[in-house]
Amino acid sequence: MRGLLAQLTPRRLLLVSAVVAVVTIALKALAWQLTGSVGLLSDALESFVNLASALFALVMVTVAQAPPDEDHPYGHHKAEYFSSGFEGILIIGAAVGIFWAASHRLLNPEPLEQVGWGLGLAVASSALNGLLAWVMFQAARAHRSIALEADARHLVTDVWTSAGVVVGLSLAAVTGWLWLDGLVAMGVALNILREGVSLLRRSSQGLMDEALEPEVQAEIQRTLEGFAHATIRFDHLTTRKAGRRRFVDLHMHMPADWTLRRAAALRTSVEQALMAAVPGLRATIQLLPSDVEAHFDDTVDPR
Repeated sequence: MRGLLAQLTPRRLLLVSAVVAVVTIALKALAWQLTGSVGLLSDALESFVNLASALFALVMVTVAQAPPDEDHPYGHHKAEYFSSGFEGILIIGAAVGIFWAASHRLLNPEPLEQVGWGLGLAVASSALNGLLAWVMFQAARAHRSIALEADARHLVTDVWTSAGVVVGLSLAAVTGWLWLDGLVAMGVALNILREGVSLLRRSSQGLMDEALEPEVQAEIQRTLEGFAHATIRFDHLTTRKAGRRRFVDLHMHMPADWTLRRAAALRTSVEQALMAAVPGLRATIQLLPSDVEAHFDDTVDPR
């Protein structure tokens, strides 16, 4: 499985996501035309958002993979956060549009036609999105890609949207309560609005240099403990992440009488151990004598 996921690069998966979005748009649009259901229309509109999101994410992932240059010496990894944020904005826009259309249908219900065909097409598109979302979640973890994760979360939202539409449409057809169609569509809008806000929040946290996950920080601490000694200690450890890249900065204290060659050799060993323990990590270690403390966090009098 890991070998297969390694071959499924973010760019390839996002291309697949765009193709699947086109297919699901066609299926859901046909279902809407057959039934006249505003719930199915809202489902189709969300698939248009899926398509736009996948294409924008593809561009941002391509930018994020660009190597460091003179203007961006730390790389372009944060470009993926723009993809996630853009997707969140699109989702919120779609939610507002769906809610507006559904409110009109709720006040003015219209008869539904060929419900069976409409439900079948909705279920087929939902199954397709569900399978793709599962694959993208696995790949997002393997590649540590927030763009893939955002697209996968949107697809899951789409699956729940379709499920809600299917249930509402079925109840409307069985009971004759046509207003259920509009009510379900409004529920769909609120659900995807929640997902859009969540994506915006996660993107903003990433752009503000969010610290690494607690479990990753714990792995870094365990690795450093393997080098700790009566004459060796580590402090002032800080972490951050930028897209798929992870960063850790720390101080390593050692005896003042050590040669620079010996100190540098130990630092290299620590860096290699950290990078082996945490994939994608870039470690910056400042060497200090044991009797010297750094005071960069102290308040400086501006006078």
